[in-house]
Amino acid sequence: MSLKIGIVGLPNVGKSTLFNALTRTKCALSANYPFCTIDPNIGIVEVPDFRMKKLSEFSKSEKTIPATIEFVDIAGLVKGASAGEGLGNKFLSHIRECNAIAHIVRVFNDSNVIHVHGNVDPKIDKEVIESELIIADMQTTEKRLDKAISDSKSGDKEKKIYAELVKKVLENLQKGVMAVDIDLTEEEKEQVKDLHLLTMKPNFYIINLSEEEIKNADRKKFAEMLDVKDENKIIPICAKIEEELGDLNEEEAYEYLKELGLKETGLNALIRTAYETLGLITYFTTGPKESHAWTIKKGIYAPQAAGVIHTDFEKGFIKAEIINWQKLLEAGSEVKAKELGLLRIEGKEYIMQDGDTVHFRFAN
Repeated sequence: MSLKIGIVGLPNVGKSTLFNALTRTKCALSANYPFCTIDPNIGIVEVPDFRMKKLSEFSKSEKTIPATIEFVDIAGLVKGASAGEGLGNKFLSHIRECNAIAHIVRVFNDSNVIHVHGNVDPKIDKEVIESELIIADMQTTEKRLDKAISDSKSGDKEKKIYAELVKKVLENLQKGVMAVDIDLTEEEKEQVKDLHLLTMKPNFYIINLSEEEIKNADRKKFAEMLDVKDENKIIPICAKIEEELGDLNEEEAYEYLKELGLKETGLNALIRTAYETLGLITYFTTGPKESHAWTIKKGIYAPQAAGVIHTDFEKGFIKAEIINWQKLLEAGSEVKAKELGLLRIEGKEYIMQDGDTVHFRFAN
């Protein structure tokens, strides 16, 4: 599946600097004035996964194809954006196309970098962005509610239920509740999908810190500062350090992180959080021609996973030969894995697991 993450935030919080660092490019203009990003910058990044490298070496694959994430650097938002301030609603369509929103919040202080509000206040910055997204969703929902009420007058029971549901969503938005936090059943969430609500998208928070602050970053502290209930949604990053890492090779980057007392790059932390937030896992196909990582939703069945490769694989699915990637490597060969009974034949009811190595059998 294609994974797209929108990076949002106020102007001059370090969005473009971070985007350039994450994507190892210089395509996003980074400057000390608001709205230096007008059209969204898009960068595709390989998902770091040591398992992919191991499998490729094991199979002596000619080609290695990792999973990828598309990052979209969306123009800086300001208070009143939903009413046309700054770049107005131009940003909305770009956010709607994303699977998740990474909200970058500035914590670092630097008198040389102008803050759009004149002073650094992470909580207010977060509230400004979320308010604009909520207002945009209210406008969408108000229009839909008018139509839903009109349709419900026909006496159709389902249409009445839908109108009440839209009303419930609107009432919560009016109270400042993000759609993702509204108490809805899975069925109700499915019913309001057609509203394409911005605040229904999974979100997490990138805390942009100084080089000194990143060394002792405390996710719990920042979660409390921003009034975020789940500290796992907090990703402390120093965009400046990430930018410097982009000029180093893998070994040099590892040593640099070690010197700083950091366990991983901001990119790795961001990707890991994105996968956890969106409930994603990875399975592999491997052989002499290529080793390939595939991103799927946790909990899907083997035929649907096969369909990620090609729709014909899902339609003609017969069975799947499955073995955990590590067990395959430990066995030393596929033949030995079969002898040891490690390679299993699974049918249509098999739920895919992270790290599965698969060979699908299907009928043409």
